[in-house]
Amino acid sequence: MRGRDDETGEFLAPSRSANRREALDTLALGEALVALSEAQLARLPIPEEVLPHIRDTQRMTSHGARKRQLAFLAKHMRRQDQEALDAIRDAMSKDGDAGRRETALLQRVEVLRDELLGHDGDNAMTALLAEQPNADRQHLRQLVRNTLDERRRNKPPHAFRELFRELRELLAQAGDVTSHE
Repeated sequence: MRGRDDETGEFLAPSRSANRREALDTLALGEALVALSEAQLARLPIPEEVLPHIRDTQRMTSHGARKRQLAFLAKHMRRQDQEALDAIRDAMSKDGDAGRRETALLQRVEVLRDELLGHDGDNAMTALLAEQPNADRQHLRQLVRNTLDERRRNKPPHAFRELFRELRELLAQAGDVTSHE
């Protein structure tokens, strides 16, 4: 029994229903983690002792075995701090801080890429290189030239995507998610 405090009359521990809801929430989080790819898992703040259990669950094909392994994964996840689980939920959530930061970064990269490929691309490149002194100037200029060449020749957007990846990596390293005007 969980009992009551003699002075305040409050319950000393969570109810069985509250414990069950928490366990089911952890199980649902485990199911969501198992459904992610290896690259998506790498971006999440998952404790090292939980990762092998996620990978084991992903390898299971039999329904019964997978269900047991998922319960085992949830058991290990419940042993983690609540803050660790909340950080994972936040990183997975589009509404969480991590999701907002990622969205802001992607929007900033798209705007910057469009500016580099626009009529005033030289000024945008100069401003970018002033903001990011560690950027590889020659590589960025080559990607912009290749992208413009692709557009002129109606080729598939390989360099266009490579420019996006390069800009995203550059801004993510710098921690830059501010809006560019």
